[in-house]
Amino acid sequence: MGIGIQNFPEGLAVSLPLQAAGCSKWKSFCYNGELELQYGQLSGMVEPIAGLLGIFAVSFIKPLLPYALAFAAGAMIYVVVNDIIPESNSNGNGKLASWCCIVGFAVMMSLDVGLG
Repeated sequence: MGIGIQNFPEGLAVSLPLQAAGCSKWKSFCYNGELELQYGQLSGMVEPIAGLLGIFAVSFIKPLLPYALAFAAGAMIYVVVNDIIPESNSNGNGKLASWCCIVGFAVMMSLDVGLG
């Protein structure tokens, strides 16, 4: 559920700048990273398939799962602290960025606690 929620702003972060640069809505929607019209929107379809493969893989590596998840969480926190927070505060949007970070954290923690 959390990955599904984060896909919306991720898609907007790619599509809106393209549209602002003069691309049509369709080309912005189909962007694949090379500024040519292909099936870029289908890249999101890989996630459910990869999720099912992940469920299968977890059954084999269950003893290593806590360490792998801790490493992934540490890597994501490092990226946020090192790159995203300083950049969001550089253009005078510090309060808005901080509040959005707090709200996002609260939503994800609520999902974590609520869904176990």
